Amino acid sequence: MQSFRTELENPLVEKDIIDLERKIRMFREGKIHEEKFRSLRLARGVYGQRQQGVQMIRIKLPYGKMTLKQWKRIADISDEYSTGNLHFTTRQDVQIHFVSLDKAPELWAKLEQDNITLREACGNTVRNITGSPTSGIDPNEPFDITPYVHATFEYFLRNPVCQEMGRKFKMSFSNTDDDTALSYMHDLGFIPKIKDGVRGFKVMLGGGLGAQPQLAHLAYEFIEEDAIIPFIEAVLRVFDRYGERNSRHKARLKFLIAKIGFEAFMELVEEEKLSLKVKTYKINTEKSEPEAGIDSAISTKDSVEFQNWFKTNAFAQKQTGYYGVFVRVPLGNISSTVSRSLIEKLEGLVADDVRVTVNQGLLLRFVKAENLVAVFDILSEHNLAAPGANSIVNITACPGTDTCNLAISDSTSISLELEKVMKEDFPELIEENNMQIKISGCMNACGQHSMAHIGFHGSSLKSAGKVLPALQVLLGGGTTGNGGGRIADKVIKVPSKRGPQLLRTVLNDYEANGLEGEYFNDYYDRQGEKYFYALLKPLADLTTLVDTDFVDWGRDEIFQTEIGVGECASVIIDLVATLFYESEEKIEWAKEAFNESRYADAIYYAYQSQVNTAKALLLDKNINCSTQHGIISEFDKHFESEFGGNIKEQILQINKNEPSKDFAVDYISTSEEFLKQAMTVRETLKSTLEVA
Repeated sequence: MQSFRTELENPLVEKDIIDLERKIRMFREGKIHEEKFRSLRLARGVYGQRQQGVQMIRIKLPYGKMTLKQWKRIADISDEYSTGNLHFTTRQDVQIHFVSLDKAPELWAKLEQDNITLREACGNTVRNITGSPTSGIDPNEPFDITPYVHATFEYFLRNPVCQEMGRKFKMSFSNTDDDTALSYMHDLGFIPKIKDGVRGFKVMLGGGLGAQPQLAHLAYEFIEEDAIIPFIEAVLRVFDRYGERNSRHKARLKFLIAKIGFEAFMELVEEEKLSLKVKTYKINTEKSEPEAGIDSAISTKDSVEFQNWFKTNAFAQKQTGYYGVFVRVPLGNISSTVSRSLIEKLEGLVADDVRVTVNQGLLLRFVKAENLVAVFDILSEHNLAAPGANSIVNITACPGTDTCNLAISDSTSISLELEKVMKEDFPELIEENNMQIKISGCMNACGQHSMAHIGFHGSSLKSAGKVLPALQVLLGGGTTGNGGGRIADKVIKVPSKRGPQLLRTVLNDYEANGLEGEYFNDYYDRQGEKYFYALLKPLADLTTLVDTDFVDWGRDEIFQTEIGVGECASVIIDLVATLFYESEEKIEWAKEAFNESRYADAIYYAYQSQVNTAKALLLDKNINCSTQHGIISEFDKHFESEFGGNIKEQILQINKNEPSKDFAVDYISTSEEFLKQAMTVRETLKSTLEVA
């Protein structure tokens, strides 16, 4: 377990991994509360599974990019520590499952040898920042957004402002108005624009999916490129201070905006600007890429298979002579053996820059025209040359009840059944890129069902005292472009085993009654939700159930709901002693940051220490505030005699001062004294209670 300590070149990463190893040991010894430990491991990509005693490891790939060497490293790691399977996610991550908790630090260390991180892949952090996979090669993009996504990833990784928020925070960068990174469903979404020759972004704010989906608000039609990182930091600071922390289901940014209003939120963001680490942030947009090719004849085959594949899965890049190639990966699952074979055979034929896509596939880049047949043949050899990579026939699905605690019913096996329906009954839709089918195992929308044209999420129904697996059917969602989107309507719930029949019914009706050239959502709007409810109601009839309806797809046993504890975000433990311990730890981090001249980081750690200290004393009086701002506001009311009624003003100096060296010195000292005084007050309170 010690080997990684001498192999890692980055001391910050090494310290992080050693700390995880130490905290695992303390947890095993009963020295860290389970909920607090959950918070820590989630922020390091270690996520509990449906199966007890093993973990899912989420590997964070910014905008889905991995080199061939990184891909091989992940495949080798999956063989050594997992099951030999790699799962690509809708957030362009890679997940491996069934990993021992005690092996997580060692696994992480080996990944970091090729600059692959687990940090902040889960938990109450800035999650993986997604980006259009065609960035840098798309003929229609105003400019390449890749450097901007990467700079944002690097700036906020381990940034103290976003390590222990009330809930997760998701961002995306699209590269054209087609909005393929889905800005409208993110906490922050960016779309590139050029105004008067200046690069910038349209900014969408406060979107989200889950059980209560919300379309994002327009924050800016245009913000200059150097202002985006300061703006993001200001938003995160407001979310950290005012966001809900007690009720997990109300803790996303969309709920905070709904509570206080969009204008009030933006005013709070404006108030943070003085205290930001940087007022502008210049992003290095210089990059290297293969030299532009020469015009060359496309190497083709006469086979129908190649023609269909080329027509639906390949596109001409903006670099002359090169093509991008989408790879359809069934359910996002690919074995380590297949991965290594592909890497070996594709090397030299594709760029050393493979992108995981938001529909759980891959994009191979910079394929020369004359090499298209060779790439097709290699993919065919591995059963990965199916056409329709971005069409309705390629169904997106989360892992569901295979591994997830929150899933209610199957989402993977039924996806394969629905793909069979598409292949057998609707082969002409192989080129239909304007419709998407998406499935989640529960209402939390990891499969993004609520923004699909045809969406399903796992559920259950009761009949004659028995429970059967069900699908909630949603229709009419999707991307409208340039920051716009549609949330699908919940239309009806049907037994899961009737899913294929339902899909046939919907598509046959659209085919029979849709107008010439009419898009599905236009057809849905014209007919209306009630029309589709009536159309599908016979499939919801529970009087005609058969025994197999009580067995979920891909299972042999009778269905029963087994929902575990969700880990999409951690619960903050409210034990007074733990909070004081954390306050001390944050002061130490503040001093370390100060000694490295990271004054803004030092100040934020000191701020967090003071909030934790105030929270600890309030909890001692059974006062549980749901936001940091609530803690700050309530403290003086209950401890005026002990602290003079000025703690709120003291703590909120953070956003009334520039992050200078002098202010950092004073603020760290103040937080240290506040902690000492608070611990003394607590001992006095305890003594009083014991005497009483």
